Amino acid sequence: MSAIKHLALADGGPPPGAAELAANFGDLHAPLSRAQAAIEADACLYCYDAPCVRACPTAIDIPRFIHQISTGNLEGSAHTILSANIMGGTCARACPTEVLCEGVCVVNRTKGAPVKIGLLQRFAVDHLMETARAHPFARAPRTGRRLAVAGAGPAGLSFAHRAAMLGHDVRVLEARPRAGGLNEYGLAAYKMADDFAAREVEFLLGIGGITIEHGIAVGRDVTLEQLAAEHDAVFVGIGLGRAARAAVPGEALAGVDDAIAFIAALRQAADKASVPIGSRVVVIGGGNTAIDAAVQARCLGAASVTLVYRRGPEQMSATMWEQDLARMNGVAMRFWSQPVAFEGEGAVTHVTLAETALIDGRLVPTGRTDRVACDQVLLAVGQQMDALPGGPRIDAGKLWIDGRYQTSLPGIFAGGDAVAGPDLTVQAVEDGKRAAHAVDRWLKERAA
Repeated sequence: MSAIKHLALADGGPPPGAAELAANFGDLHAPLSRAQAAIEADACLYCYDAPCVRACPTAIDIPRFIHQISTGNLEGSAHTILSANIMGGTCARACPTEVLCEGVCVVNRTKGAPVKIGLLQRFAVDHLMETARAHPFARAPRTGRRLAVAGAGPAGLSFAHRAAMLGHDVRVLEARPRAGGLNEYGLAAYKMADDFAAREVEFLLGIGGITIEHGIAVGRDVTLEQLAAEHDAVFVGIGLGRAARAAVPGEALAGVDDAIAFIAALRQAADKASVPIGSRVVVIGGGNTAIDAAVQARCLGAASVTLVYRRGPEQMSATMWEQDLARMNGVAMRFWSQPVAFEGEGAVTHVTLAETALIDGRLVPTGRTDRVACDQVLLAVGQQMDALPGGPRIDAGKLWIDGRYQTSLPGIFAGGDAVAGPDLTVQAVEDGKRAAHAVDRWLKERAA
């Protein structure tokens, strides 16, 4: 990862102006120049049994693509990346490389820091997207099969692209006005600068054979049964679209808001200054969404932001790099605390926090409380899957799938955050890719 981003914002100062907002929401990681990429590529040891490849959920051949960069074959490098991960541009920007490929890089032991794999991946993919005159992958001969995809997020788009490569025609149904899912609506603006999510979708659709229909939610506007009847197979990649609530008294007060909705509003706002922000903000949660919300609250000009998590820093799902990003940008981190009441007359003015501790492996309140003044609370306490009436089997709030990505309903497959596993963009992309091959095999078996 590159150096920690610092905001152009002084505590207690005036709200940031246009220039400061542009800086605050600018690219989190400055892209590598050609010279920097060459130097970084030369640091790779091209390990025979590369641990970085094993750590990547999409199994990108990292030594190969880095070697291709070092020899000047940028198009070949991007092709190596995108063959494994068609959304390699987003993953280069938002993947927790510090705990995946870079976290296991052998160069950590020799130089104390890894090869900047994420930035090298971005360098190659961005070059291809900016210079390619045609899509880098060709479709197989058309099979005459028509597939439906519920959700135009990373899993659904990855499935659609690979299925189109295999010769199928794909119809994607998306509830929101723009495709991209989490990449478009849920990642911090400074991670996806310059409308990259939309540009990546346009690039992905360049293969042909994919149509996206907006404003259609599966379960609300069309049922899975209808889709299955009208198509040869269905893939469900709806993610976790509904924000969980904290179940704390006072949650209905004005100013107690959903962090995902706050991030989505920022991502879609033409003028970031138009998104309201409190002066004293409390963020509840321990994942990357909580970090993204907290740092962006500071970006908008909140004088103080406190992130509250019920356990310790080691138990946070947000990586230490993300935690450091928050700290270095003025976010106060408060651990072993959880909200027990939001207070105020019509609008939130205070949150009461109860101290917690682990006793015999159980998280319990210690009996000590504290009252913190605030004028906005952002809840980042998890997400849940939207209901699918009459749908397939659900286990622990997520879709059950077998080893071939098929749900309990024949011909209906699923992947991404809606199924059990890591809630990571890169994992969703891998699920979509694998599920497309599983559907292709299933169709061929039925035709045999």
